[in-house]
Amino acid sequence: MTEPIHLALPKGRMQEGIFRLLGDAGVRISVGSRAYRPTLSLSGFEVKLLKPQNIVEMLHAGTRDLGFAGADWVAEKQAELVRVLDTGLDPVRVVAAAPTEMLEGGALPKRHLVVASEYARLTRGWIAQKGLDARVVRTYGATEVFPPEDADVIVDNTATGATLRANGLTIVDEVMRSSTGLYAHPAALDDPEKRGGIEHLAMLLRSVLEARRRVMLELNVTVEGLEAVVAILPCMRQPTVSRLHGEAGYAVKAAVLREGLPLLIPRLKAAGGSDIVVSPVGQIVP
Repeated sequence: MTEPIHLALPKGRMQEGIFRLLGDAGVRISVGSRAYRPTLSLSGFEVKLLKPQNIVEMLHAGTRDLGFAGADWVAEKQAELVRVLDTGLDPVRVVAAAPTEMLEGGALPKRHLVVASEYARLTRGWIAQKGLDARVVRTYGATEVFPPEDADVIVDNTATGATLRANGLTIVDEVMRSSTGLYAHPAALDDPEKRGGIEHLAMLLRSVLEARRRVMLELNVTVEGLEAVVAILPCMRQPTVSRLHGEAGYAVKAAVLREGLPLLIPRLKAAGGSDIVVSPVGQIVP
């Protein structure tokens, strides 16, 4: 590849999860002395560390080809980008919240309101959608402390709602849901060489994300019980079945969803499965 893919990695809260995801995919990150310009063990990429909001701006401007960012900031900045992969990491809700004592029957009062938010565009869109009489105050962090003296309502992101509750705020509406995605500038995907590199990286990351959802389940079963076990066993396509020594039965193996194990294992036992072993999976490439 003659021209490298210009990749932006996030600084701050999102960084740990993305670095771990890359590491689990076998992609090593070397920071070295140039802390903002690490290198990847995967060839063909030129990397820079940026704040997530700046990643969206640089992708939109075309100075970066590829980068990790939250869907909330892509929406806020109205960036014309292509989401290559939703990692599902850092899930948050962008919500509107107000002091509990201000609400009338659980709803916002019908009067002029001051709404504080880092998400100025999203907030104006929400105000228009709800037909509210309100103006927006742009914040730069710590939005939850603005009410009641400096704002009536806030629009902010929350993972659990704990910070809002701690500040006496009640959620009155959900504006959108967001998680960390891998985004590309459309021009980068129009370049065949860059598109190949981007799709390669996305495949590696997707294989880790899929593996995190699944485990490898192995069990033994008699000849007579094989079909009953296979009928119960959920898998990506078909389970792997092999003969046991001495023709005593079969060994069955399948990658199954981790969350289904509590119900699946008793059913397999009841159908004649034995010697059940559950193992972690590193990567799954369909």
